[in-house]
Amino acid sequence: MLAGYRRAFGLALRGVALRGRAVGPGPGPGLGLWPGLRAVSTSWSPVGAAFDAKQQRGSAPGRETGLFGVPELSCPEGFQEAQDKALQESEQLVQKACSTPPGPEIVKIFDQLSDALCRVADLADFVKIAHPDFAFREAAEEACRNIGTMVEKLNTDVELCQSLRKLLADEVVMNSLDPETRRVAELFMFDFEISGIHLDEEKRKKAVNLNIRILDLCNEFLTGTHLPNKIDKHILPEHIRYNFTAEGNYLQVAGLHADCPDDLVREAAYKIFLYPNAEQLSRLEELLASRNSLAQLVGYDTFAHRALQGTMAKNPETVTQFLEKLSDQLSKRTQKDFEMMTKMKMKLNPQNSKLMPWDHPYYSGVLRAERYNIDPGLYCPFFSLGACMDGLNSLFSQLLGISLYAEQTQRGEVWSEDVRKLAVVHETEGLLGYIYCDFFQRPDKPHQDCHFTVRGGRLRENGEYQLPVVVLMLSLPPSTRNAPTLLSPGMMENLFHEMGHAMHSMLGRTRYQHVTGTRCSTDFAEVPSILMEYFANDYRVVNQFARHYKTGQPLPKNMVSRLCESKKVCAAADMQLQVFYASLDQIYHGKHPLQKSTTEILKETQEKFYGLPYVPNTAWHLRFSHLVGYGAKYYSYLMSRAVASMVWKQCFAQDPFDRAMGERYRREMLAHGGGKEPILMVQGMLQKSPSVEDFVDALVSDLDQDFETFITDS
Repeated sequence: MLAGYRRAFGLALRGVALRGRAVGPGPGPGLGLWPGLRAVSTSWSPVGAAFDAKQQRGSAPGRETGLFGVPELSCPEGFQEAQDKALQESEQLVQKACSTPPGPEIVKIFDQLSDALCRVADLADFVKIAHPDFAFREAAEEACRNIGTMVEKLNTDVELCQSLRKLLADEVVMNSLDPETRRVAELFMFDFEISGIHLDEEKRKKAVNLNIRILDLCNEFLTGTHLPNKIDKHILPEHIRYNFTAEGNYLQVAGLHADCPDDLVREAAYKIFLYPNAEQLSRLEELLASRNSLAQLVGYDTFAHRALQGTMAKNPETVTQFLEKLSDQLSKRTQKDFEMMTKMKMKLNPQNSKLMPWDHPYYSGVLRAERYNIDPGLYCPFFSLGACMDGLNSLFSQLLGISLYAEQTQRGEVWSEDVRKLAVVHETEGLLGYIYCDFFQRPDKPHQDCHFTVRGGRLRENGEYQLPVVVLMLSLPPSTRNAPTLLSPGMMENLFHEMGHAMHSMLGRTRYQHVTGTRCSTDFAEVPSILMEYFANDYRVVNQFARHYKTGQPLPKNMVSRLCESKKVCAAADMQLQVFYASLDQIYHGKHPLQKSTTEILKETQEKFYGLPYVPNTAWHLRFSHLVGYGAKYYSYLMSRAVASMVWKQCFAQDPFDRAMGERYRREMLAHGGGKEPILMVQGMLQKSPSVEDFVDALVSDLDQDFETFITDS
C-alpha cells in the first residue's frame, strides 16, 4: 500500500494505503538537506545475506549524521530548522516565479518550490508514524502541520497562480513545451483550481481553513481507528478472557481476532472492538461534511467528483457503474462461497451455524486449508527473508537489468538498528536510488505494510539527477538463534507488493519531482504493486528462490500450485467485501447532506453489496482507516487489480522473465510517474483502452479454478 495520500500544491504525498497508504547528487539550493550521493560504492554487499544474517549489523564508523543522512535531523529539534529553511526557500521561489515571464522556466520554478516543501514534508510524514522516539514523532507531526498550512496558503495565492496562468494562456509558448512539461504545468493549475483559486478573497480563506481543518480531522480519525476498546472482564466468559490483554478489572480488545478458531472469541472481539465511539463518530461526520463543503465551495457537486479528477475512472458515475457491474457478476459465486462457509461452520459448530461477519475470514481460511492441504507452517521454512530478497533481486535483474545491494549506514542515519539500506543499481545507468527496509516488528510500530516516498527524483538545475529515496515498512518477525526470519506465503506476497511500489519510485525517473514515481493517480499507483503479486504466485519465479533454509531443498511445484489455487477458494466473497467497502466510500463522499446516518448507510450498503447481516451496536466504518488516505478512491484497489491482471495475462504469463517485455513495461507504465495520463499508460502497454466491462471481466476471470491442479494435487 501507499502510505498517506494528499494532493496539494507541491505536495502529492503518497504513503497510506493501508493495504486501508504514503526518494541526487549535491545539496539542494538554499536547503542543504541532502549530502552528495555516490554513483558507485565499495560498501555494497549481496542483498540476501544482509537480511539472513544472525547478528544485527552496526553502522559504519565515522561522524554521526541525521535521519536519512540529513545533518539537521540528528535530534528532534532539527525538524524546526529544516522546516524554517524550507519555508524561507519557498518564499524566495514564490517571488522568483511571480517575476519570471511565461516560459518553461516557470514550470521548473514551481517544481523547485514543490521539492523544497516535499523534502521536509515527505520525510516528516514517515517519521511521525514510524520513529520509535516520541519526541521525533511529535516534532515531525508539527513540521507536517506547518508545511501543510503553507501549502494550503500557496494553493490560494492569486499572484503565484497568475504567473502560471499567463504561461498556460500563451499558446505559442505552450506549443513549444514538451508533453511532460505541459502536463506538469496543467497539474499545478489543477491544484490551484481544486483549492478555490477562482473564488473571492473571503471564500479563498474559507477554503484554506477547511483544508487545514480536514487535515486535523484526518489525523484525529486515523488515530481513533487503531485505539483499543476496554470492557469489564466479568462480562466475558472466564474461559475466553485469556485471549485479550488484561488491565486491572478490564480487558483490552485491540483487534478482530479474525484467525481465532473459537467462534465466541471472534464474536466478542467483533462486537467490542467495533462498538460505536461517540467522539470518533463525530470526527467522521465532521470530516465528511467538511470535505463536501470544500468540494462545493470550489465548484464540484461532491467530494468524489473533486477527488476523481485526473484518475483512470475520471468520475464517480464510472466508479459506481464499475462496482455495480462487478457486484452483479460476483453475486452467484459469492452466494456459493457463503454456502460453503456455512456448511463448514455447521460441521464444526452445529449449535450455531448462522454465518456472521466475524466468520468470513476464519472459515474461508479453513476451507482453503482443508481443500488444498495448506498449512502456512509447511511453507515458511522455504521463504527465509534473505531467500525472498535474492528472488526479488534475480527477478529485477532478468526483467529490468536492476540489482539490489545492501549498503552500510552511518551512525544516526536510521531510526532502528535493524533497518537495512539498499542501493538500487541499473546495469548501464548506475545508481538509481535508495530503499530503506524497515521490515521487523517493534513496540509501537504500526502493523501495516506501507511504501513511503521520502524524497522524490527530479532533474536538478545543475543537470544532475536527484535520486529517489523511499522506505518500505513491513511487520515481520525477527530472526531467532536457530533460524533466520521466515515468511508466511502472505508475508512473501506482501513483500513483493511493496517492492512493486519501490520499483515504480526508482524507475519513474521524471524531470519533475511533482510527478515522480508513485505521484500519480491512485487507481494507477497500485498497478505496479499488484502486478508483483502475480509474479509472487508464479512457480517459475518462486522456484528461483524458495529453498528450505536448512536443507536447501526447493519448494515442490505441487505445493506452489496448491497454494495459488487455494487463494481462489472463497475469493468471490473476498472480492464482494471489497466492493462493499468501495461502495460505502463512494456513498459517504457522494451527495450531501447524507439521507441517513453513517451507521444506517453502513447497514444498508452492507446488506446490498455484501450479504452478511449488519450486527447491531457495531460501527465498522469508525475503523475504516482508508477513509483518510483513500477518501472516494477505495475502488482503486479493484480497478488497479483489473489492470494488473490484464498486463500479467497479456505480457508476462507466457514468460515472466521476458526482458523485452520488462523494458516495454518500464517504458510504457513505470517511467512516466504521474507525467502522463494513466489511461494512456495502460493503453500503451495493452495496445487498447480497456472498458468498464474489460475491468470486470479481468477480475472475474481470475476467480476461475485451474481444475487440472485441483484434480492432480488435492
